[in-house]
Amino acid sequence: QVQLVESGGGLVQPGGSLRLSCAASGSIPSINTMRWYRQAPGKQREPVASITSGGSTTYRDPVKGRFTISRDNAKTTVYLQMNSLKPEDTAVYYCQLVFGYYNYWGQGTQVTVSS
Repeated sequence: QVQLVESGGGLVQPGGSLRLSCAASGSIPSINTMRWYRQAPGKQREPVASITSGGSTTYRDPVKGRFTISRDNAKTTVYLQMNSLKPEDTAVYYCQLVFGYYNYWGQGTQVTVSS
């Protein structure tokens, strides 16, 4: 059984930084993609960034230049470094693991950007 556990969320002032982590455990093939999504109140869940096991990354426009996704393949852990945070970044952040026909989700971690 694959499990994902996110951590690192919290309350931060505008302009501040947070680093989210997502640790995956279980039977996971070496070739996979890990993604971060977020869901703000009253809105649909939206992708934020993704990274393949080979290190290729993609970012949505609103976070380009501010967020950095990275991973530690040995630990099957993905990180999201978030800098220059804005109030509109407030959301529950979820990580997703995808391989083959399977995808798994973490439980989410709350990020609140407010003064």
